Amino acid sequence: MTDSLDQLRGRLAAFAQVRDWEQFHNPKNLVMALVGETGELVEHFQWLTPEQAQALPTDKLEEVRLEIADILIYLVRLADRLGVDPVQAAFDKVAINELRYPVEKVRGSARRAGEYED
Repeated sequence: MTDSLDQLRGRLAAFAQVRDWEQFHNPKNLVMALVGETGELVEHFQWLTPEQAQALPTDKLEEVRLEIADILIYLVRLADRLGVDPVQAAFDKVAINELRYPVEKVRGSARRAGEYED
């Protein structure tokens, strides 16, 4: 893959700047837009069975693909405006989760971290 998250970040920043949209892309507005787009993604799956959700028809999959793109766009813009490296944040969170959910304790179970006995 030749595109990177940093290239996307730069393209999105330029897109907003030439349209004078930086004034609207504050963290509050970006979070609200992110939540709205996430809700639109949820609507595609709301009444499906797990099997139906796994086997979306081509037209529905394309709609879902574009909702995922909207979510990524707002998430990348939010991270950029806050000065957060989302890839590093994700690696940091995975490291935290590896400690919170040790394989020998949680394998095959989907409970929250606090629900496992020490």
